[in-house]
Amino acid sequence: MALLQHLCSAPLTRAIRSRSLTFSSRAMSTTLTPTRVGHVDSQVLLGMSEQELQQLALDLGQQSFRGKQLHHLIYKRKVKEIQDFSQLPQAFRNELQEGGWRVGRSSIHQSVTAADGTVKLLIKLADNRLIETVGIPVEDNKGSFRLTACVSSQVGCPLRCSFCATGKGGYSRNLQRHEIVEQVLAIEEVFKQRVTNVVFMGMGEPMLNLKSVIEAHRCLNKDVQIGQRMITISTVGVPNTIKKLASYKLQSTLAISLHAPNQKLRETIVPSAKSYPLDAIMKDCKDYFLETSRRVSFEYTLLAGVNDAVEHAKELAELIHEWGPGYHVNLIPFNPIEGSEYRRPYKKAVQAFVAALESHKVTVSVRQTRGLDASAACGQLRNEFQRSPLQPDSNNTQAQLDVAAIAC
Repeated sequence: MALLQHLCSAPLTRAIRSRSLTFSSRAMSTTLTPTRVGHVDSQVLLGMSEQELQQLALDLGQQSFRGKQLHHLIYKRKVKEIQDFSQLPQAFRNELQEGGWRVGRSSIHQSVTAADGTVKLLIKLADNRLIETVGIPVEDNKGSFRLTACVSSQVGCPLRCSFCATGKGGYSRNLQRHEIVEQVLAIEEVFKQRVTNVVFMGMGEPMLNLKSVIEAHRCLNKDVQIGQRMITISTVGVPNTIKKLASYKLQSTLAISLHAPNQKLRETIVPSAKSYPLDAIMKDCKDYFLETSRRVSFEYTLLAGVNDAVEHAKELAELIHEWGPGYHVNLIPFNPIEGSEYRRPYKKAVQAFVAALESHKVTVSVRQTRGLDASAACGQLRNEFQRSPLQPDSNNTQAQLDVAAIAC
């Protein structure tokens, strides 16, 4: 959630380059209507393992090697339609379609590219919902190339952090596993490069959709072949979910969106913090480190005049040392979004904050701002289009979701 929130934005019209890859002529006319939240599409090939695809082939009277071919077509060649599986017999393709199967790839509704090469995609799902994903290319001084995909886990977000555009755009539903995985494949297609890193820091709270996130994590690791240590799962904190995540013993990084060094201040920035006290989060993080031996990263958005004072840094250092080793602080200078009262801190304030943490022997880094001209703040591009939503399908129905009913 944190990364998209702070990739910073400007209105779409200020983007350096903008291109619509799949844009409906009726896209700017009527109200977008969601499908039922409880609906789960089980007839989707994307997200299935090679073994599951082999079993599907056997169930349909084919030899198991056809399942391997399916796996190659979906994950390597990234074929989007069953009828384009030219390596498979026509009869097999027909049987898949007649059985209600589909690949599970969505169209790109809008693509915006920033001057630094960061690409923001707006993906139109099967129920006409819009989600965002970001591709962030980085080449270091040694010529090594890294491509990070920042993926969404929900359509919108129910937690409504005060500095985040996603919450302002409302919440619709959880994403299914294939809707998470396809974001990474879309980034690879746009860049014509393999994604090396995945961060669950886009729209939504991953821990409120933990089942799909874990399934997508497995697929990204085993089928798309991205190393577990190259995957980060970010959360603002949801009671009982950190313990559950630890039980999977993943070798991925857990990032906590902290944003404040004490409970009172955190509640003003993150309203959901009232149900998950800071001490409880810190205890769960300590237990996570002991269970997995994986360092926990704390995301801390610096908001001018709110949480960026040296005193806040000292208080943060004391909090971290109280709960032991195994932590890293990632500072994120806030980049304003439309309608926000928060301001970006001055560079001197950021440097002073860093110095205060380092003087207290806290490992700290400052996130490089990317995509300043690509409407890349979390939810910003989606909100631009929701003002003139997409045309709904006639069979979709309006639904509301009570956050308390979400099961992890």
